[in-house]
Amino acid sequence: MQLREKTLDEAAFEKEGQELLELCHHYNVPLIINDNVELAKKIHADEVHIGQSDMEIKNARALLGADKIIGVTAKTIEQAKAAEAAGADYLGSGAVFGTSTKADAKPMELDLFQEICESVTIPVVAIGGINADNVLRLKGRKMAGAAVVSGIFACEDIEKGTRELLEKVESII
Repeated sequence: MQLREKTLDEAAFEKEGQELLELCHHYNVPLIINDNVELAKKIHADEVHIGQSDMEIKNARALLGADKIIGVTAKTIEQAKAAEAAGADYLGSGAVFGTSTKADAKPMELDLFQEICESVTIPVVAIGGINADNVLRLKGRKMAGAAVVSGIFACEDIEKGTRELLEKVESII
């Protein structure tokens, strides 16, 4: 579960993060904090995901310690290789499809996504616009998983939609 909040003030973000962390741990699900390394440390989140313009990986690692998982966004092969060399534990790469949650994210060519997956030894998670109707187009791309928001929340029956999408993702990774 990733907490990505761009509009809350720091106190509200911390409160939401702490509440979500407790809920996630109740169900044995790790919590990833997006972009905010300091908050991840403060609430003892399991992971942090940082973008190319966020804190450097080495600084995040120094702040969080060796036991925390650090994911990094990579949209190019060069970014992917650099993130791996700097100590990222996994990559988030995309947008692989158009997405309503990040309107300015231009979809990348699926061949580029595959090249990114093949250029590193760490896991690569597909992000952006993934849903039950298009996820099978990622088959054979050597991805480790898929990050999904609108592909679940746009479903009329969220539980059913999540199960359907999960089955499809598991069939291709």
